[in-house]
Amino acid sequence: MSKVCQITGKKVIVGHHVSHSNVKTKRTFSPNLFKKKFYSVAEDKFITLKVSASGLRNINKNGFDAAYKKAKEKGFV
Repeated sequence: MSKVCQITGKKVIVGHHVSHSNVKTKRTFSPNLFKKKFYSVAEDKFITLKVSASGLRNINKNGFDAAYKKAKEKGFV
């Protein structure tokens, strides 16, 4: 299962662990994802999505149907 937010498109990025002696080793930064079920008034059904915390704030601000429509246009869903 991929670690990608279906609303914002956030995904895993790669960086470094940096030790006290400044030795760098590879690591990954994962998005803060949740599996949530939302009700779509436009489609009159429940839709399950993997959304990040920022995606949830986006849905709370703009409404589910508007955020879902914008995500579909950008190709995240």
